[in-house]
Amino acid sequence: MNPAFSVGDRQIGEGNPCFIIAEISGNHHQKYEEAEALVRAAKEAGADAVKLQTYTADTITLDSDKEYFFVGGKDQPDTWKKRTLHELYREAHTPWEWQPKLKKLADKLGIVLFSSAFDESSVDFLETMEVVLYKVASYEVVHIPLLRHIAQTKKPVIMSTGFASLEEIELAARTLREEGSGAVALLHCVTAYSDTPRMEEMHLATIRDMRERFGVVTGFSDNNAGILAPVIAATAAGAALVEKHLTLSRAAGGPDARFSLEPNELKDMVARIRRGEREGTDSAVADIGTKEDIAEALGTVHYGPASERERENIFFRPSLWVKKAMKKGEAFTLENVRVARPHHGLFPKDLKTVLGKKAATDIEAATPLRPELIEKTS
Repeated sequence: MNPAFSVGDRQIGEGNPCFIIAEISGNHHQKYEEAEALVRAAKEAGADAVKLQTYTADTITLDSDKEYFFVGGKDQPDTWKKRTLHELYREAHTPWEWQPKLKKLADKLGIVLFSSAFDESSVDFLETMEVVLYKVASYEVVHIPLLRHIAQTKKPVIMSTGFASLEEIELAARTLREEGSGAVALLHCVTAYSDTPRMEEMHLATIRDMRERFGVVTGFSDNNAGILAPVIAATAAGAALVEKHLTLSRAAGGPDARFSLEPNELKDMVARIRRGEREGTDSAVADIGTKEDIAEALGTVHYGPASERERENIFFRPSLWVKKAMKKGEAFTLENVRVARPHHGLFPKDLKTVLGKKAATDIEAATPLRPELIEKTS
């Protein structure tokens, strides 16, 4: 079986040219002219698509200074530590009023522009922009209510799997299919956010394993510095799609700068992938890697966190939160419960079963919803 799907006039799947995606994320520094320059740079570097992220600080997390919401972990960058998620996402988000203008620019340049949606309101907004496909970020694999909403658009979905378990990927893929989505593509994703990537943590053999297990187009999303791993993924591991972050200048800083590519590096990555498609992996990695690097990067099939750095990042998954103070005996509703980052409460898939049940005690606002807070029924 050789699964494939179309985006515009592009056929995506093994045997076709790798579909290369430049991720802008928060690398625009809240300046529209930089966001526009990133779209142009992606096109000039030879990328097939440019991707945004559609959320606001309020749609992705709660504005709280409780300890739950502070970024910790020994491997987190210093620029993230001792800051709340709301502060970080205010800095990193792409203003929604920019996004239709960036889509028009991309259409004019002849490059696909789409986005990662992080809640139902962002899907509804992206529908007004007439995007042709959706991205699901690796942390949102467990956000089942969001996946249902995206699937109902009937458009293709590219989903990063990150450190998701096989069971979590199976549930997510099944949810998309059962709710009527278009084609589903899965991206093996290494979410260490490292400026010194380790080939032994890549486990690129997982790309083909996912294709065989799930019968879908598969690829690689690399949230680490450098171009060696994505070049190997595209030319040796069967990745039909590759996604990398793009910045105009790492020296300018920003939440994702340290693991993003500059335009000349993205251009080099694209050229090497194209050369590898013609001449093979050894030619593609000449001067930047060795046969040992290739073997190490392919590694073994692996699902779940591959390093302590990835385990720490589970913090950024969404979960269920009590967003408004509640009294004992009060029913849980969409007025007082929501899905939000970080991951301290029940999984988002539990939202349906929670609604209508009652609080076992008084609950403060910005409290993770856990089983002991739910009144037990006989």
